[in-house]
Amino acid sequence: MPGITVEPTTFSLFGALGDLALRKLFPALYQLDRAGLLHGDTRILALSREGGEPDAHKSRIIQALRARVPAGELDEAALERFVERLRYLTMDFRRGEDYAALRECVPQDLPLVAYFATPASVYGDICRFLAASGFAEQARVVLEKPIGHDLESSRVINDAVAEHFPESRIYRIDHYLGKETVQNLIALRFANSLFETQWDQHHISHVEITVAETVGIEGRWGYFDQAGQLRDMVQNHLLQLLCLIAMDPPSNLTADSIRDEKVKVLKALAPITAESIHQRVVRGQYAAGNVGGVSVPGYLDEENSNAQSSTETFVALRADICNWRWSGVPFYLRTGKRMAQKLSQIVIHFKEPPFYIFAPEQRVLISNRLIIRLQPDEGISLQVMTKEQGLDKGMHLRSGPLQLNFSETYKSTRIPDAYERLLLEVMQGNQNLFVRRDEVEYAWQWCDQLIEGWNRLGAELKLYPAGSWGPVASIALITRDGRAWYGDL
Repeated sequence: MPGITVEPTTFSLFGALGDLALRKLFPALYQLDRAGLLHGDTRILALSREGGEPDAHKSRIIQALRARVPAGELDEAALERFVERLRYLTMDFRRGEDYAALRECVPQDLPLVAYFATPASVYGDICRFLAASGFAEQARVVLEKPIGHDLESSRVINDAVAEHFPESRIYRIDHYLGKETVQNLIALRFANSLFETQWDQHHISHVEITVAETVGIEGRWGYFDQAGQLRDMVQNHLLQLLCLIAMDPPSNLTADSIRDEKVKVLKALAPITAESIHQRVVRGQYAAGNVGGVSVPGYLDEENSNAQSSTETFVALRADICNWRWSGVPFYLRTGKRMAQKLSQIVIHFKEPPFYIFAPEQRVLISNRLIIRLQPDEGISLQVMTKEQGLDKGMHLRSGPLQLNFSETYKSTRIPDAYERLLLEVMQGNQNLFVRRDEVEYAWQWCDQLIEGWNRLGAELKLYPAGSWGPVASIALITRDGRAWYGDL
């Protein structure tokens, strides 16, 4: 384990029988154990309100692991070791007396990681009772998004947590920040003068950030219809990616140095006023269609739906950053459900050479692009122009990639899931990959003014068929500026 020092930790998972815990968190903890990245004295406490025999609940967790961990990665010896670490406790998180059992299970000389896989409305109660039980100086609390539904509610939740824990002990999760390719953004930009010297308005034409999902609501109607795609995806994931692309070089790699630069980007985002919403933003909602050869219902026909809902399942927008580095460079963001393809990527479009010397009919080919794929296949590709091979080709140009595909380049190395990296960082006490409170609040402030403009104008909802790339209006959004979304079929 070169470069990694693990310390013994007690990992407590609040909401241990919920979907997030069973689908993502327990498999991530198992993979860390399998890789030898959990100290021998680390213990895992599964905390939930469900009563009954603890062994029955442990069996449920084991079944989830067998279902979620790929067959080739399920090692029986590692699984047995993992289960030995595991203890189940029945707790009502709003009852202070229930925390006595937790106190008995946690050695006072070891750090406690308290992961809240619960509704945010419970965060304040858990923090109050953790502090009252003597964990104020021992616990690192991990908060899952969403943290509120607007700036005001976000402040209420963060205030309730901050009353008992300082910012240095609070870890706000955005799982996109744990992805290998997102981590590589820092190295790509700041370890390569080839890119950093070109990373400004003199050399970059525009930037695209796309996060597309093929899935629909997946039984989350109650939550999603209150949130919508802007709150669910733009406010956190997409704005975090924008910050990593647009931020200035930090003075060092400490958590606050990086987060200071991200905050500067959020503060420099130009507000999208009500008067410019129709030109800068598209709201969409999926109708019935076909995804991967399967007919799927529209949003209003999903199970437990409200047929009158005007909640958006798609957002495309143009963001502008008002500073010296990015003046005049638009950032086009789009995200939606029931899209044509599961895809998360960032495309950096570089400006064309100032003078063109090749055949005029080939000028449409000229555009260097840096393509950063987050999923489904993580990797980085640089589109460059080269001469076609052959004696009869003359100086005929072709566009081709110089690319790094992580799964192909590092065939012998398993690419860890984002949650594995994030959980390990918490257990090591590193905050670099987590979101600071002021980041959350500046992102909400920018999104709130946009939502207020929608509500005031009654922004029109554009329908799009499931399995497409969104409303036609999202194409017009970018073509209005003489550009096109990269790679759409």
